[in-house]
Amino acid sequence: MPDPRGRKGRICPFTALVCAVAAAVLTGAKSLAAIGEWITDAPPWALRTLGFTPDPFTGQISAPHPATLRRLLERLDGDALDRAVGAFLDTRSAATVTVDGPAARAIRRAVAVDGRTVRGSRTAKRNALVLIAAMDHAGSVLAQRQIADKSNEIPAVAPLLDSIEDLENTVITADALHTQHAHGTYPSRRGAHCLAVVKRNHAKLFDRVRHLPWRDMPLEHYDRTRAHHRIEIRRLKAAAFDHLDYPDAKQALQIVRWRMDRSTGPSIERIYLITSLAPGRRDRHRTRLLDQRALGHRKPPAPRP
Repeated sequence: MPDPRGRKGRICPFTALVCAVAAAVLTGAKSLAAIGEWITDAPPWALRTLGFTPDPFTGQISAPHPATLRRLLERLDGDALDRAVGAFLDTRSAATVTVDGPAARAIRRAVAVDGRTVRGSRTAKRNALVLIAAMDHAGSVLAQRQIADKSNEIPAVAPLLDSIEDLENTVITADALHTQHAHGTYPSRRGAHCLAVVKRNHAKLFDRVRHLPWRDMPLEHYDRTRAHHRIEIRRLKAAAFDHLDYPDAKQALQIVRWRMDRSTGPSIERIYLITSLAPGRRDRHRTRLLDQRALGHRKPPAPRP
């Protein structure tokens, strides 16, 4: 990352300042005042570990003034910081796969694309900041971009994924907003696959997938979990397609989620997806992750009579 400070008056190393800010945020600091307080109260051994150098005459390590941190963060290139952090997390995520040979190629990484509004960013003179991020299902944010004020998430997906170096053998998931033809052709150019949610905003595609003979399809996966005073049962079925009005689509999926909650009672939700994965190459163990990240956390509808 480039150092935005001038050549004169650099008392603290640039890397140490950025690492100190990151450490303060990881411990729960949510404002510049909280970040400055954490760094001021940090013990000398912590400052030395973060990269601060001791005074050559006294040997003591002094914490930077909060105004120094504020000026640095105001000049810091946010996109460069996002790229650096995303590349670091992407490297760590890739390093966790230790299997070699054909087994390593069979392991697919799942990356979810979603947008979020930054809490507390709205002011009287400025709209709230909206960020779109690509995150693997282990919780690491691989890339992040700010959405322009007069735009939306759709045109920002391709530039976001372009900042990730390696998407080979990756399954890209997103919500129904990103079920666009342009987004369906992008993964194949990068050697990846897509998993798109189909809802009523694409009426023809939704009706065709919904009216498939799902009752006659064999059950592919069954999952039963108990957590947070509720029971959830998920059933997964798949149907292969010769042709579907979506780029590179080879399969349609149906997830039926039955939930019994002590406070709200039973509920049933049917979710339909399309994917470019060929039959027999689905990651069945990702059914739960689809509900949590790719499909969102909306309240399920009332059960059908």
